[in-house]
Amino acid sequence: MSRIFLKSAAVAFASVAVSLLLTLIIVPAIGFPFNRTIWLTSTVCPLALAWIASAYTFWQGERLKSAHRDLARAHAQLAAAHRRLSEKASRDDMTGMLNRESFFAALEASRRKSDRGALLIIDADHFKIINDSYGHLTGDEALLLIASAIERGVRSGDVIGRIGGEEFGALLVGATEQEAKRVAERIRGEVELIRFRPVDERVIPLTVSIGGVTCGEDAGVSDLMRAADHRLYQAKHRGRNLTILDRDIPEAA
Repeated sequence: MSRIFLKSAAVAFASVAVSLLLTLIIVPAIGFPFNRTIWLTSTVCPLALAWIASAYTFWQGERLKSAHRDLARAHAQLAAAHRRLSEKASRDDMTGMLNRESFFAALEASRRKSDRGALLIIDADHFKIINDSYGHLTGDEALLLIASAIERGVRSGDVIGRIGGEEFGALLVGATEQEAKRVAERIRGEVELIRFRPVDERVIPLTVSIGGVTCGEDAGVSDLMRAADHRLYQAKHRGRNLTILDRDIPEAA
């Protein structure tokens, strides 16, 4: 408020100075003598009018600036809330990984850029037995442990998601076939090392089977998924707790 008062005072006194200057020039030019009324008119009127008008103008300007700041703050808060909601909508509630839709969107975006790399599909072995024997809450605990093992096994920059009940996907960005095999084996080993004791002290073994394929430049998402699923089926068929990853996409996949 004090700033508005000072600014309006400066405008008012500037108006008085201009008014007096014009009076000193115009009044003698038209042949009128200077008197008290002229002096008062040329000082008091511009002083009062300019002060009130400028104070009101500056006050409205400050209100407009304040409203603009509030609007900018609200817009920033809304944008932040939108980002949080978008992030939450793209994540699996239990594991915090990308959900199925977001993972496939990331995979599709990678294909549009013709990025090389590898796709892994990771499936928990004998998981129905855990759910049936110990309940779904225990099964959820096991899934969280497996999800953490997958996160430890992938590299920085890789994209991981939960694409089914006990099935996960990993997009290994830019990975060669050998790098992808090392990552897949590291994930499989991390899960195998888990000592899961939900009841008493008996350890329930946790393992995963992994099927994977390297991403050729011309391979589409559906082709890659069919190929990785085919390798996963082979890993399950050969005894589970196994990784199978090849370069070529089989015609029958």
